[in-house]
Amino acid sequence: MIISSTDFIPGREITEVLEIARGSTVRARNIGRDIAAVMRSIVGGEIEEYTKLMAQAREQAIDRMIADAEILGADAIINVRFTTATVLQGASEILAYGTAVKLK
Repeated sequence: MIISSTDFIPGREITEVLEIARGSTVRARNIGRDIAAVMRSIVGGEIEEYTKLMAQAREQAIDRMIADAEILGADAIINVRFTTATVLQGASEILAYGTAVKLK
């Protein structure tokens, strides 16, 4: 599956726009990460525990978006974007979405 943040695929012709492909995941913090994050916030610097958590969430959202596009019969997903939302205190949703298309 070709994935692009642009509205085209260089050297390829889009023959059909299918629909929006989407994938999301909701992740919650846990006490172990929270303790480490509090300590890190006191001394400053990157909170690596949360960076890893969000990276894993983005990858899972991308995988789910690709699976959705495959169900639609897409060859590519263009205009890919990410968004986040707080679902409840300590839990956030990561949503990956884009336009599923067929290529020549």
